[in-house]
Amino acid sequence: MDLHIIQRLAAAAALALGLSQSALAGAPEGVISARFLPGWQTADGTYMAGLHLHLAPGWKTYWRAPGDAGIPPRFDWAGSGNMAAVRVHWPTPKVFSSNGLRTIGYEHEVVLPLELTPRDPGRPMELHARVELGVCHEICMPMELRLTGLLPAEGGAEAIRAALDARPRTAQEARVGTVTCTLEPIADGLRLTAEIDVSALGAQETVVFELPDPSIWVSEAEMARKGGRLVARSDLVPAAGTPFALDRSGLRITLLGEGRGVDIHGCAGR
Repeated sequence: MDLHIIQRLAAAAALALGLSQSALAGAPEGVISARFLPGWQTADGTYMAGLHLHLAPGWKTYWRAPGDAGIPPRFDWAGSGNMAAVRVHWPTPKVFSSNGLRTIGYEHEVVLPLELTPRDPGRPMELHARVELGVCHEICMPMELRLTGLLPAEGGAEAIRAALDARPRTAQEARVGTVTCTLEPIADGLRLTAEIDVSALGAQETVVFELPDPSIWVSEAEMARKGGRLVARSDLVPAAGTPFALDRSGLRITLLGEGRGVDIHGCAGR
């Protein structure tokens, strides 16, 4: 299988969306296709756009915290014009288990909503994006997607809204109660134990801890339920392999189960 095949997206479709021709480098032909959805401009001048990824049967790509063996998407917007900020919104992902490894991501297709803030809302926004992704079936491989475009334009609003609706609920929406975290020094880092008052999302639940520093390794969480309280524990190991200071307010906790999710930011000490 030639891993250097470059799959060109249809020029006509790209031009209809206000895009230049895009390229997928590193992906065998037919594994994945991608298109940019221009979406709409909000009342405050921010654009809500989207990246639509369509995967061949059996293939998957990854969430921002991909688990044991996945490759998280990385976005590089260098060279974009009139751009102040970008925020990616993540629909609730699926948890996969294979050969004893857990990964988290998407299969079939996914739309990643992109909230694009211009420096000057009255001027067009010129986009230049390089997106690094991982795709996986019987083998896993990195790939690169390049997109260019000009906003404002029209198209894809319905798909973007559906993806926004598919995001995990906030702690307030899910009626999460108390969230506390205990930090215990271990030989090579910290042991984090979180206790969360939250309703169960089904028989199979997964907790994901994310830290502001992505270089810190986070073990797969061990979990137990005590009635309406979820207890989850992970080891946090930095490159230095020593205990470290952790600001609990920067911790992100995501609970996943049966196609639903809850997104929790920060926790209190005990």
